Amino acid sequence: MSKRRPGAAWAKTWQRSFHAMTRHALGAGNRSVTQTLRPVLARAKAQARPPPGAGDWLNGMVMGPAGARSFKLFRPPGIALGERLPLLVMLHGCGQDAKSFAHSTRMNGVAARERFLVLYPEQDRISNLHGCWNWFDTDSGRAYGEAALIMQAVDQVCLLYPADRSRVAVAGLSSGASMAAMLATRYPTRFKAVVMHSGIAPGSAHSGLSAIGAMHGHRSRRRPPVAVTMKADFLPPLMVIQGRADVVVVASNGPAAAQHWAHAAGAHAHTGRSLQRGQRYPMTVTDFKHLRRTVATLVEVDRLGHAWSGGAAKQPFSDAQGPDASRMAWAFAAKQFRV
Repeated sequence: MSKRRPGAAWAKTWQRSFHAMTRHALGAGNRSVTQTLRPVLARAKAQARPPPGAGDWLNGMVMGPAGARSFKLFRPPGIALGERLPLLVMLHGCGQDAKSFAHSTRMNGVAARERFLVLYPEQDRISNLHGCWNWFDTDSGRAYGEAALIMQAVDQVCLLYPADRSRVAVAGLSSGASMAAMLATRYPTRFKAVVMHSGIAPGSAHSGLSAIGAMHGHRSRRRPPVAVTMKADFLPPLMVIQGRADVVVVASNGPAAAQHWAHAAGAHAHTGRSLQRGQRYPMTVTDFKHLRRTVATLVEVDRLGHAWSGGAAKQPFSDAQGPDASRMAWAFAAKQFRV
């Protein structure tokens, strides 16, 4: 895994763009060099700049039988010698990559303030044209191969950087949410918490066609994976965040995922509570408990579509008017780290 100085990568990209645009501008007739370069360089600088967060933005890659996957790691500043920080794995959705997901969720800003590492594994377009994680492709085993690659990335980060193996959580959006759930059921002892945002419960699909059906609320007739049916003490706690106006992954998938998790752990739903923070969309929060332990928490957000709740404005798959999902995800994970 390579280490780069903060800003070094985008500065180099900007410099290359500068030289290219200078050559173009010299042949631009009567238009001034300044007028030609200014908007182009501004765009190049914005596209190359690392996602916000006062820390390091590092590159890495893992390889295995299922191929190779790159990843990004956000490391907050000021880590003391010998200090070990929690690690949050963030899995992007379809049409996204590591950098765009970091931009839209603004999780790096939360990590800089709260002091934890953020790992962003990245799906490649050869494995899926739209950049979706193939969580549903269990018949061919491709889903399990991708899950293994993500775990390799986790292991690599824990080996090379100050990540605490005992405090790891995973979160994802859309296909990333479903892959997060698969990771937590396939490697339950490796994660303290899992957060699904606009995703589908594991076992709901087994192929691309059945995944499309599951997105629209149709359930697979197959039984869920054996790994999901385990004792409450072994299943990591789950938070589900679901928009009630989602037409891509319909709203019924949120309660189905939480109930699926709760049933596997022998938990029961408590009365939901309505909350609203300022002018953000209102939400209903329902806890599923086994004895005194919260096994799953369902957050249903009114008027939210298929987007990261409370994300950056004007970003794809992001709705700034929703309650802050990044803060909720971290607060949920941090609570499990303290148990």
